[in-house]
Amino acid sequence: MEKVQLSNPQARRIALAAQGFTDRMPTGAPTRRHLARMLDRTGLLQMDSVNILARAHYLPAFSRLGAYDDTLVDRAAWQPTARAPRMLAEYWAHEAALVPVDDWPLFGWRMDEYRDGRYRHTREILQRNRSQAQDVLAVIAERGALVPRQIEEDLGITRSPGEKGAWWVRGEVKHLCEALFAAGTLSAVRSEHFHRHYDLAERVVGADRVGVRIDRRDAHRDLVARAASAHGVGTAADLADYYRLKTAEVRDVLPDLIDSGEVSEVSVEGWTDPAYLHRDATAPRRVDRSTLLSPFDPLVFFRPRTERLFGFHYRIEIYVPAHKRVHGYYVLPYLMGSDLVARVDLKADRSAGRLRVLAAHVEPGRDHGVVAESLAADLARLAQWRGLDGIEVMERGALAPELTTAVRSTAG
Repeated sequence: MEKVQLSNPQARRIALAAQGFTDRMPTGAPTRRHLARMLDRTGLLQMDSVNILARAHYLPAFSRLGAYDDTLVDRAAWQPTARAPRMLAEYWAHEAALVPVDDWPLFGWRMDEYRDGRYRHTREILQRNRSQAQDVLAVIAERGALVPRQIEEDLGITRSPGEKGAWWVRGEVKHLCEALFAAGTLSAVRSEHFHRHYDLAERVVGADRVGVRIDRRDAHRDLVARAASAHGVGTAADLADYYRLKTAEVRDVLPDLIDSGEVSEVSVEGWTDPAYLHRDATAPRRVDRSTLLSPFDPLVFFRPRTERLFGFHYRIEIYVPAHKRVHGYYVLPYLMGSDLVARVDLKADRSAGRLRVLAAHVEPGRDHGVVAESLAADLARLAQWRGLDGIEVMERGALAPELTTAVRSTAG
């Protein structure tokens, strides 16, 4: 059979449809049902502690569903009820991420790899404190979800970091909790201040899920299938990055997915590597959505794919010294139709009630006025969602003059 050839614009539209950007927007306030539909598309919500605008796990739902109540995600992940059981749990998927609770067993192989912790220092602490780790578990088993400080208090740990002596140096409990979390023995719920409260995994995700063991290769095959569905079309490297698998692990299971008809090999204009098209992928004739994207949105979090797919060179500059930043600290790409046409460095100034646009950059060849008008409307929707009263555009960036005018016109 002759291999299907896709143009790059077709691949973009397929990717956008797979990520939910062509789904119908809710006519009223988004509900749990809308969130579930979105999660069927994305498969995960990456987390990050930066809160200069909104925490990363809240933004993808805004980009796809519009303004919604943040507690919709909070309840799905950390505040279940009998009528609305837990939908999401946190684990190391694409970095720290919220994943559907039913997907928890798919990461059992990773939990086995992390049975002594994810990081070297954490592993070293666990290796010399295994009996104390059991003490930590005993406290959590008795008292429920706790932060490390509460566990320390229960264990009577009062020594300061500089004191030598027994194992109970402050901070080691945190490392033990992290090791047990990585191993899947503990799970966690988050407080309003984003602190992890560690609890027994079976109490968070359910003993039935914790007890399920899936063969490593079978789990890889399912995760690659999910990544293919979320991408619509992608290379082996794209599929590997989604759940942070090794490319070799992806290549190992791709023949199974091809044989079953889950994916088919295609070629995409301008891509040097083969691509894999999911069987449910659709290629809409056009994409009409415009929205701002989190730096950690699954549409753009694999930067090589973003550049290959959209011709959009994107790097997060949070950890770059201020004087070396090109575009800004917390820069959000702007999607308009099927293209990434601009990027803005945003800050929610909550004390002043203002959304500050610290910089506004437009991509080459774009009509500044058209982009500014559309972006101003989306910034207004974003400001309203974050409970901010107005927008202030700074002078930095080639789009700033036109965006200033457009924002004033929108406000007027």
